[in-house]
Amino acid sequence: MECYGVIMAGGGGTRFWPLSRQSKPKQLLNLSGQGLMINETIDRIVDVIDKKNIFIVTNKKQVSKMKTLVEDGILESNILSEPVSRNTSACIGYAAMEIIKKYGDGVMCIFPSDHYIKDDKKFTEILQASIEEAKKSDKLITIGIRPSFPSTGYGYIQYDHTSTGIVKDAIEFIEKPDYKKAKEYYENGNYAWNSGMFIWKASAILENIKRFLPRVYSVLEKIGESMNTPYEKQTIEELYNRIPSISIDHGVMERSDDVVVIPAEFGWNDVGSWDTLGALYEMDSDGNVIKGSQINIDTKNCISYSEDRFIATIGVENLIVVETKDAVLVCKKDQAQEVKKVVDMIKEKKEYEYLL
Repeated sequence: MECYGVIMAGGGGTRFWPLSRQSKPKQLLNLSGQGLMINETIDRIVDVIDKKNIFIVTNKKQVSKMKTLVEDGILESNILSEPVSRNTSACIGYAAMEIIKKYGDGVMCIFPSDHYIKDDKKFTEILQASIEEAKKSDKLITIGIRPSFPSTGYGYIQYDHTSTGIVKDAIEFIEKPDYKKAKEYYENGNYAWNSGMFIWKASAILENIKRFLPRVYSVLEKIGESMNTPYEKQTIEELYNRIPSISIDHGVMERSDDVVVIPAEFGWNDVGSWDTLGALYEMDSDGNVIKGSQINIDTKNCISYSEDRFIATIGVENLIVVETKDAVLVCKKDQAQEVKKVVDMIKEKKEYEYLL
């Protein structure tokens, strides 16, 4: 059975404003200094999945740039365009239908486009083991990350630790908890962070979407009927916005009895906001993450990122300072998740030049 990689790359990464923009979302940024995040994702999986079998699902506005910037070897026909964003159940279902209709059933490995993984070797081992498990059954496998601290920024999955082997039965999916609950989950040992990485047969996830999300499936089915015909692009353009917007977690994973977890550790971080940049860069002796030309005096536990201009800080703690050619962001580290509100307010004020 063939194995396919599906990289979800339609997001805007608004929590990384002002660096992340509509024309250059987070997955197309070089945050680590090693390469674009989406290309790092591709590099991470090519030892297991052939490049010709890697699909990228992105939004219509990003397709052209994506084709230009992704690594050689990724087929242009495998860069799937969503006319509008309809959340992860649509994105995954679209890719599954593409695989089924054009290539036959196969194992799908779903990856976010913008995560960081430190131990590529261990990740490869877990991915290979997950693929072998997926070939044996119609289970929906998710890779869970063993918590390294009581995070309130990640969702959690409770699993049955008494299950034998590396595959554990999932008990419950839990939204981002408060600190008290996160500490409880961390100390319990039977909870994993929800990484958003999934492995399953294309037929298995479509069957589950059909069962739990019939309105989503009915549109995907019509799109599937148009595939391999001259009307495929037109049908996708006309019907895609009719798909209800719901995540695969809420729509399927929280409801299906076929979900299992493979708990793992390989230095994972979703790099979801500025306060997580410490996963990519070494901190100095004062706990600062510094990128760019700077002087920092009596500065502690700050993240300071400069693209071009010189930054100087004096006597500050627990701040995020980001400089780009047309905008400056300053906020407390514990309010990094609120950067999205800035983007929303810019839209309200119609000052779109700061978003492009």
